[in-house]
Amino acid sequence: MTKQYLVDQIIAKQSYLCVGLDTDIEKLPAGIPKTKQGVIAFNKAIIDATAPYCVSYKVNTAFYESQGIAGWEAMEETLAHIPSTHFTIADAKRGDIGNTSSQYAKTFFEVLPFDAITVAPYMGKDSIDPFLAYQNKWTIVLGLTSNPGSQNFEQQKLANGQFLFESVLEQVSSWASAEQLMFVVGATKAADLAAIRKIIPEHFLLVPGVGAQGGSLEDVTKYGKNNDIGLLVNASRAVIFASSGNDFAEAAAIAAKGYANDMKILLENK
Repeated sequence: MTKQYLVDQIIAKQSYLCVGLDTDIEKLPAGIPKTKQGVIAFNKAIIDATAPYCVSYKVNTAFYESQGIAGWEAMEETLAHIPSTHFTIADAKRGDIGNTSSQYAKTFFEVLPFDAITVAPYMGKDSIDPFLAYQNKWTIVLGLTSNPGSQNFEQQKLANGQFLFESVLEQVSSWASAEQLMFVVGATKAADLAAIRKIIPEHFLLVPGVGAQGGSLEDVTKYGKNNDIGLLVNASRAVIFASSGNDFAEAAAIAAKGYANDMKILLENK
């Protein structure tokens, strides 16, 4: 998917919502079997209910990989059910030396034809280049995450006065254009978004942490939006597990519509 197509979808819907399919098999609603078919049925119902209100789906691969072959098959069927109009992300956080990254890229861009994958930049440029070799595919690099452990490395000051995450953003953004690269910035770090936008003004930001993790959609939009909007704000548990009853799909639709309505208002008040 091209950047322009994604931007057009966001403008048409006035929504930059990404629904996270972090489908924990142990949290499936009552009446849904804790099996591969249960996961698939749940995901399909969530996708059908929320598709009108979002522009993207993020599949957290850990919830599927932990189920072995059945989980991989569930992930494959889930991906196949997502409409082609929606941007698909494999939240896999891969990162390794070049030849291993090449296999990861093949896995998530060819075997499982996602539009994008999240990667960790710790091992440097040669670990990310294999992903960037794919045209019309996106590499989403961890920038500033919202977990407490981000202080261990990401927020350490370098000798030049930069934070490590600022150096990562600056260097990685020079390796490819804003047509191929996005960055992860946690919603609970919204106060840092204005400074981040000075480093990467044109790139899309994938922003987790709104909803169950307490991030502010208003702050993320205010400080993170660029001329193309440039945001994909992810909500996972707050949408897909909005209800644990038989009305889980309807509740997910209501939650997703709520986010979309808030986004529309924020964009109208720009």
